[in-house]
Amino acid sequence: MAAKVKKGDTVVVLAGRYKGSEGEVLRVLVDDNRVVVQGVNVVTRHQKPNQMDPGGLKRFEAPIHISNVAHKDPVDGKPVRVGFKIDEHGRKTRFAKRSGEQIDV
Repeated sequence: MAAKVKKGDTVVVLAGRYKGSEGEVLRVLVDDNRVVVQGVNVVTRHQKPNQMDPGGLKRFEAPIHISNVAHKDPVDGKPVRVGFKIDEHGRKTRFAKRSGEQIDV
């Protein structure tokens, strides 16, 4: 099955504390059906110092469920569903169902 959300995509958060915020997908956790979005679901953790890191309070993005994000439409910037087409070269590409614009470049 082809992935609808990939690393580097711009997505809009649909539910939760960060509803309406946008960001770039930093990581896709396929086994857990989760994504890490830049600037979304930022958590603070205490980290003990070690040889490589001085430790202290560390802030990082925690994963959110993939069902809570949607692609940002290339035309109007609203959340959009994703479909698949076969292009003229025989490659499977993603497109925005609302506007028909191609997502893969």
